[in-house]
Amino acid sequence: MSNLSDSAVLEPPASTEAPNAESFTPQGEYSQRELALLARLSLKVTPAVSARSRCDETMDAIKSYILRERLQSGDVMPTETQLCDTIGASRSSVREAVRKLEALNIVKVEHGKGTFVGSLSLDPMVETLAFRSMVSVGKNFTDLQDVVELRRFLDLGCAGEVVVSLAGSEQPRLMELAESMTNTAKEGKTFLALDIDFHMGILDSLDNTIVKQMVRSLWLVHMAVLPQLGLPVSSELDRTAEAHKRMLNAALAGNVEEYRKAVIDHYEPIESILKQRIQGGTE
Repeated sequence: MSNLSDSAVLEPPASTEAPNAESFTPQGEYSQRELALLARLSLKVTPAVSARSRCDETMDAIKSYILRERLQSGDVMPTETQLCDTIGASRSSVREAVRKLEALNIVKVEHGKGTFVGSLSLDPMVETLAFRSMVSVGKNFTDLQDVVELRRFLDLGCAGEVVVSLAGSEQPRLMELAESMTNTAKEGKTFLALDIDFHMGILDSLDNTIVKQMVRSLWLVHMAVLPQLGLPVSSELDRTAEAHKRMLNAALAGNVEEYRKAVIDHYEPIESILKQRIQGGTE
């Protein structure tokens, strides 16, 4: 039997169906059921899953504590002793859980200062996706193709909001980046730093931190894996660079359709190369 207290370990809902609105506690308070769902990051947890380790339960209890106390990134966490008392877990379970949560950027341990709520960044996802894609290097290009495709999906999905936010404005910094990419491409050189600065600059107008983190994370995965594949420098650098300029001009002109066309053209060269390699590998 687990030594975690009932207030810390949140029992999964008996039903496999997602709870309806009436099952949630109003007026800003989380119910036990909500905390279980949030901590497990799932709306469908069933008793049929394999037994969870004590460390996993302790991790859930710590995440539930952060949610229940409305803690934010950088906020101080209880001491190890206080955590043990609060969630009813042993020191060894708390220490192991904190180590794993730190690896996920959910908590941060500063020796001599204490434990804090972490940055909650997407860095762990970047490392996992990059490593997953690198593992398949030499076998197939599908994982990288999926990453590039997802980047395109995100850019297309944000198109309407980007155009609305940039239409009619002046963007000298973005203009400078687009022009620099064009000039660099004419020299037959890649423009990685300019590329990510441009995409981040485009998204600055949305004031959406999660979108920016996702786009940057996928870009980092893309760039981390690309050198490992031994792909030649695209002969269509000019086309890719020009697509950035067309994206910006379309956004400033308030033309969503042209913006989306430019996004598709931006990714077409690398997607075409990957498609050829995948088809060649299956022949």
